[in-house]
Amino acid sequence: MNFIEAPVYLIFVLSLVLFLSEWVSRKPRFKAFGIALLVLVLGAIFSNLGLLPSRANPTYDFIFEYVAPAALFLMLLDVNLTQLKKTGLPILILFLLGSLGTVLGVFTATLLIKDGPLFEGLYPALAGMLAGTYTGGSINFNAVALHYRVMDQGLVYTSAVAADNVVTTLWFFVTIAVPVFLGRWFPLKKLKRQSPVATEADEAETVDMVEDESAYMNIQSLSLWIGLSALGLLLTSLFSDFFSAQGWNIPGMIIITTLALLLAQIPVIHRQKGNMFLGSWGVYVFLAVVGAYCDFNALNEAGALALLLLGFIAITMLGHGLVVFLGCYLLKYDWDMAAIASQANIGGGTTAMALAKNFGRNELILPSILIGSLGNALGTYLGFMVAGLL
Repeated sequence: MNFIEAPVYLIFVLSLVLFLSEWVSRKPRFKAFGIALLVLVLGAIFSNLGLLPSRANPTYDFIFEYVAPAALFLMLLDVNLTQLKKTGLPILILFLLGSLGTVLGVFTATLLIKDGPLFEGLYPALAGMLAGTYTGGSINFNAVALHYRVMDQGLVYTSAVAADNVVTTLWFFVTIAVPVFLGRWFPLKKLKRQSPVATEADEAETVDMVEDESAYMNIQSLSLWIGLSALGLLLTSLFSDFFSAQGWNIPGMIIITTLALLLAQIPVIHRQKGNMFLGSWGVYVFLAVVGAYCDFNALNEAGALALLLLGFIAITMLGHGLVVFLGCYLLKYDWDMAAIASQANIGGGTTAMALAKNFGRNELILPSILIGSLGNALGTYLGFMVAGLL
């Protein structure tokens, strides 16, 4: 076997890609790019330099088949739906309106930007990925991509990630500016939760939810998460075989998502820490392999594809924004709250929390994290629904 195909060599180089990406992402000039995009880019650079294979091999197959689904499974274990009662009804309604707007925006985009050879037969999958990620975040994006093997076409996947990163970053600034602009022309009274200031219990829970999970990793927690993710994969395989025997074609990612959500409602599971840390590592390994599939010689095609994707995403965002902000106005809610709910859809709970802090709305910090978790749960189902309908 050529040494570049050897599993131990690949583990070394992929780990090096993650190490360098984390290091670079801490530099002021590169913070805006985010570690996920840097992992993709470095994976592609290593591949085109001949340091990583750019074609399928058993190690890559193992990562796609086991590591990536297990990582998504672990990250979904943070979605405790019973906590949604702490969000308050208005922001939850706005979040659900934003989810509806995303789906309507995607279907509108399919009417205006048609399928073509540049999409490599992955047009329905890409639409589903975008519907998922703009409902709840990258967990949903990758869940749909894994099922449809979008990563086998590295250029298509990388272009989608790059376009997504550009528009998601721009949308953060939009959600900062829109409440100010709309507040001048169409003033709405700011809504408060029952307590105008976050309670001490809420503040403690918020700190706990965003704390660095690496501090909780030890032999016990590592064993728990590896064992539980292996059990999740095993049950997914068994249920897939059962449903197939009944003639039901249910994607494995839907099954493992449902299993994770059910387990996440068990208090003893939800209280454990470290799953997000380990799950993130698995996702970054997956992204490094996806980057390795990207051939720089085909970049002349990526320009046209990226423009199509940017147009598709822009239409989707417009549909999302119109529904959530028009809904906010008709319901006489709160522009800040609508922007935070929108950010939870588009960027996830972390950026929604940052926006709440930016507005000085401390009472909305915990709700923003919680609706972000709901997005993680809902996005995968909506993503597969959109892809299936197309």
